[in-house]
Amino acid sequence: MATTAGVYRNGNHSRNSQSTNNNKAEKPLSFNPNPKNSLKSKSLPGSGLRRSAPSSLGTAKDDTGVPGRVRVAVRLRPRNEEEMVADADFADCVELLPEVKRLKLRKNNWDSDTYEFDEVLTEFASQKRVYEVVAKPVVESVMDGYNGTVMAYGQTGTGKTYTLGRLGEEDTSARGIMVRAMEDILADVSQETDSVSVSYLQLYMETIQDLLDPTNGNISIVEDPKSGDVSLPGASVAEIRNQKSFVELLRLGEAHRFAANTKLNTESSRSHAILMVHVKRSFKGRDSILSSETGNNPHMAKSLKPPIIRKGKLAVVDLAGSERIDKSGSGGHTLEEAKSINLSLSALGKCINALAENSSHVPIRDSKLTRLLRDSFGGSARTSLVITIGPSPRHRGETASTIMFGQRAMKVENMLKLKEEFDYKSLSRRLDIQLEKLIAEHEKQQKAFENEIERVTTEAKLQISESERTYAVELEKERLNNQKEYMESIKKLEEKWMMNQQKHAGGENIAGLKDESSNWISNGEDSRVANMEELSEMKTKLQKETLLRKAAEVEVNKLKSQLAELKKSEASAKSDISKLQKKLEDEACQKEKLEGEIAILQSQLLQISFEADETARRIDKGWYEKVPGSLDSLMLQVRQPQNNDSGNGEKASIAKLFEQVGLQRILSLLEAEDVDVRIHAVKVVANLAAEGFFLVLYQHFASASFYGQHQLIQNCASSDIPSKTNQEKIVEAGGLKSLLMLLRSSKDETIHRVAAGAIANLAMSETNQELIMAQGGIRLLSMTAGSAEDPQTLRMVAGAIANLCGNDKLQMKLRGEGGIKALLGMVRCGHPDVLAQVARGIANFAKCESRASTQGTKNERSLLIEDGVLPWIVQNANNEASPIRRHIELALCHLAQHEVNAKDMISGGALWELVRISRDCSREDIRTLAHRTLTCSPTFQAGMSRLGIDY
Repeated sequence: MATTAGVYRNGNHSRNSQSTNNNKAEKPLSFNPNPKNSLKSKSLPGSGLRRSAPSSLGTAKDDTGVPGRVRVAVRLRPRNEEEMVADADFADCVELLPEVKRLKLRKNNWDSDTYEFDEVLTEFASQKRVYEVVAKPVVESVMDGYNGTVMAYGQTGTGKTYTLGRLGEEDTSARGIMVRAMEDILADVSQETDSVSVSYLQLYMETIQDLLDPTNGNISIVEDPKSGDVSLPGASVAEIRNQKSFVELLRLGEAHRFAANTKLNTESSRSHAILMVHVKRSFKGRDSILSSETGNNPHMAKSLKPPIIRKGKLAVVDLAGSERIDKSGSGGHTLEEAKSINLSLSALGKCINALAENSSHVPIRDSKLTRLLRDSFGGSARTSLVITIGPSPRHRGETASTIMFGQRAMKVENMLKLKEEFDYKSLSRRLDIQLEKLIAEHEKQQKAFENEIERVTTEAKLQISESERTYAVELEKERLNNQKEYMESIKKLEEKWMMNQQKHAGGENIAGLKDESSNWISNGEDSRVANMEELSEMKTKLQKETLLRKAAEVEVNKLKSQLAELKKSEASAKSDISKLQKKLEDEACQKEKLEGEIAILQSQLLQISFEADETARRIDKGWYEKVPGSLDSLMLQVRQPQNNDSGNGEKASIAKLFEQVGLQRILSLLEAEDVDVRIHAVKVVANLAAEGFFLVLYQHFASASFYGQHQLIQNCASSDIPSKTNQEKIVEAGGLKSLLMLLRSSKDETIHRVAAGAIANLAMSETNQELIMAQGGIRLLSMTAGSAEDPQTLRMVAGAIANLCGNDKLQMKLRGEGGIKALLGMVRCGHPDVLAQVARGIANFAKCESRASTQGTKNERSLLIEDGVLPWIVQNANNEASPIRRHIELALCHLAQHEVNAKDMISGGALWELVRISRDCSREDIRTLAHRTLTCSPTFQAGMSRLGIDY
């Protein structure tokens, strides 16, 4: 019955089914915090057992820095069909006493050993009951910011994977701990402020492999030298938004897990599976509430505190079952797998023994399993262990070993620590928003103040002019009235005098005349007195008008003082304006000087052009030639540092030009009218973008495998390459926009070639890739590829597009703007260098599609196949040129990772090439990837059978 070891688990078959008849929601029972290893049933006095504290499994109150013991529960598997027949005449080797949380292990019919655990679960215990007493308290601790571990240990075939990893798609009550834990986590987190991510790994033959990305086959463990925390930076991390996507990831991981058929289990796990769930939650600080109650209080910012971020990690560990070779019948490669499993479990047992006995030395580095579980036993995580046992008396020895493992684990004490930190980034964003609001409010108030000053000034001027006009009118009116009254009085007097003259003109006597004259004089005196009174009354009125005029003059003086102040502020503003005008004049003078310097620099640039041309030609020929002052001389300095004295070494000509001239001036020459000046300026920018980049890349590239070289080139955008500073300066100064403008406007093929090379260098940065796409770069590169005939120009364009093909975010946009069609169109050239760049771009694109399909974000057929690239790939899969052949072989392997592409690849003849690659490829990593793909794909298996391929 033994089958070939290393068969992948398909995820649809379960282990020996567990009974789910008991679905009652039982409350967790109490536990004994310090149990004894064993209690003989023969000697059990009434005081021999301690009373157990009333607390559930793992629910002890453990704050930051307080001890928390490992909680252990035991679960009994019901008899399977084979045991019902073989052990029909024998009683079970164990007897469970769940009421008192004890277990009896029978030695014979009259003697047994008694053990006490935190929880005893019978064969009728439901999956829900197991989750609530074993895992739920740990999950709640993880949500509060602690690390937690749930682990299953036991003999092979006793139900570990059923307890932890059952998906429960057909029967929801059969869901395991993994699925139920994620349900509780997603129900408690906030989609806006919290995040949940998972990694799914397996430890197979002391090698850590990524179950979500089978190509990631050897992940290293990294330990923090200060805190001792263990991390796996090379593992795939998937963001979880809903339960459906999580179940799909579990199904994908189970399909990649190694399993084999043994005498004890038809589907025995041959690796330890570890599911890591990272939960990041945000909590508001006590004083970090920005509400309307604070108003415009200037001291509001002093009371702000950043939000608190709590990071919890849940590790669910499904250990491979321990087994005895004579009972499991393992042989060949399966025997080697069993040895590796038993060695790692033995190392784990030694560590637990040392921790239980408080030994000064814990052999944590004896196995990668113990290094991964460093935080779970004796670390800072809350740990719950469920040990699974079977009832068969034939396996009493394995059952006893499992029970003793659990008893020793109950003695291990962990120091629980809260993982929280302040979210200073969130506080900084909120303070920036508040600062912007205050600045806007200040500008608004400043503008209102200026408007108010202008309004008051206008009103004051109007009031002054109105007062002056009113005063002049009133004064003139009063003068006219007085003059009119005076003239009327004179006229009346004259009329009276004439009348008196006429009366006495008839020859009256002198006496009568005297009497009349005296009467007239007396009347004149009376009239003069009346006139004097009237004149005094007019004087009084004039005095009143004078007072009114003085009051008006006082008011006018006040308004004039206000006007003077306004004129003073206006004079200050004019002074500032004059200063700014003077600065502008200085800038204009400086500009004239700079234009003169630019003219001089243009002549210098023409002198350096020959050396730049020579450097570019040497770089095109290869990385290993010696070009003085260029990139290869720097490589020589890297390879022979003892011969390069920094004090005496000559700087490269391009770096010297960059230091003497400045980037902004060099970029300004890209728009020069002289074609030669533009060409040389583009070459300088291209060399600046590449200078220093290949120095570090060469060091890694020389020692890497082909697959490693491909990964290095694809990921170089995110690496810390020294030329990143030059590239950032070029982009910030507008160099990228100028290069794209040259592609669009220039018709000179030399400019096209050098500009495309500069863009290819800039496209090695992920940030620059997005900028290139946003500014229409791929469309311009495609147009250039369609019109160019020079192989070197096509090589530069293909290299730029190949770099853009390695960005996951730009796949659809790159294809929509003709990037794939442009790559396929450039094969018309036939030049090996061009074909190598085309093959690299196709391999990068296929790698991104393979990653997307593995993560579950892409389910459709490959865009490369839809655009007709597959025939060219198959045609050149065995190309004589090694770089072309290696890239195409890698592209075929990535395309084959997605099952939906299999039929097209079979009909297109790619299956024969995959078989050839898995057998004859000189690169072991590519050969292994092709073999694994053919083995895992049912469609390829059926195709090989139909075509008669013996594999």
